[in-house]
This record gives sequence, C-alpha cells and structure tokens, in this order.
Amino acid sequence: KINFPMPPLLIFMEDLINKKTVSHEEMVKLDEGEIKDYLLQLKDWEFLSAQNFLNGEADKIKKLFKFKDFKEAMEFVNEIAAVAESLENHHHPDIAIYYNKVEITLWSHFIKGLSINDFILAAKIDQIHNL
Repeated sequence: KINFPMPPLLIFMEDLINKKTVSHEEMVKLDEGEIKDYLLQLKDWEFLSAQNFLNGEADKIKKLFKFKDFKEAMEFVNEIAAVAESLENHHHPDIAIYYNKVEITLWSHFIKGLSINDFILAAKIDQIHNL
C-alpha cells in the first residue's frame, strides 16, 4: 500500500475541524489578513466585505451547495443544525433553501464580524457535504 501525503487544503481543514469554538467573551473579530488565511483553508467559500453592504452590517462568508433534490438539501440542512447545536459554544449559520440549493452564510452576530467560530463551522459543514 502506498501512502500519499495529504493535500495541504485537507491538512488545514482538518486543523479547523478539530478546533473548539470559543465563547462570546473570548471571541475576537478577525482582521482582513486572518480572514484571508482562514479562507485559504476552506474550499469555495466567498468573503463578503462589510464595505459592500449598504448598512455596513458585518464581514461574512458564504457558500452555495447544490443537491439532487429538495429532500437531499433538507437532509444536509438538518445535519448542519445538529452540528451547530453540538458545538461547545453553539454557533449557528444563516441558511437559505432554494429547492435543491442551500446557501450558508456565516458571521458572528455578537461581534458584528467574522471570528474563528465561523471558520470552524465552515470546515465542519464542508466535511458534512463531503461525506
């Protein structure tokens, strides 16, 4: 059996998957450099800058997932809900469902920006999708 080295993206993603979320008291807003570093560890997540929102709401990340049908999309959403609730410091995504598409938006409402929790949950969501 030949063992191939794990691709860098999978190594980084594995690090995020194994991290523990932080409490609101420990949560810090990530700066642009930290956001870029964490985005490199995820696959196909899009950065939405607060500067692009009319109300300057907050930096966010989002991703669109596509499925065979509505049932499959809903199963995915239910798995995300279970993971979000199981996190040590619950962290919940914004979820939009469009028949066979699910759009996930992550941001930390408490700090009005992105925290490590958003990237931990994004990695866990990607893991669910890849099962």
